[in-house]
Amino acid sequence: MAGLATNIEVGVDDRTFQQQERIFIGRKKGIKKFRNSLGKQRYWKNVGLGFKTPKAAIEGTYVDRKCPFTGNVSIRGRILRGVIKSAKMKRSVVCLRNYLKFVPKYQRYEKRHKNITVHMSPCHEYSIGDEAIFGETRSICKTIRFSVLQVNPKSKKQGVKKFDKF
Repeated sequence: MAGLATNIEVGVDDRTFQQQERIFIGRKKGIKKFRNSLGKQRYWKNVGLGFKTPKAAIEGTYVDRKCPFTGNVSIRGRILRGVIKSAKMKRSVVCLRNYLKFVPKYQRYEKRHKNITVHMSPCHEYSIGDEAIFGETRSICKTIRFSVLQVNPKSKKQGVKKFDKF
């Protein structure tokens, strides 16, 4: 499931012709704005907020309408971070987000967590346990309201025990 998509992903359910919405492939003369470094037609955008567009989004061949870099989804609202917990869905992952809640009666904090379903674009390479930074979007489906902007791989040092967030 995890990995970098380089070809158009066509599954059993996706038997339709895959093309980006903003690129008309029948045009004889291409527009320079939508050319990548390989000279192929490709639409991508900068989502802003200090996040760079991944190289796989610019030079890849995948088609994802819900990708914040190549699709018709804008990032607005909250920017959160969490740990990838499960990747059993197609192009979606479950992220675990830990936080503290203040209990006024005892003047102390208690640990809490939420599982958030997040859209994972094929331009990201990830595995379970990696840290993901995701931003709020419009409702993509019934349960998904966030899209991944950046994936930070977890540390490969196993011998040193660090203080975890929780």
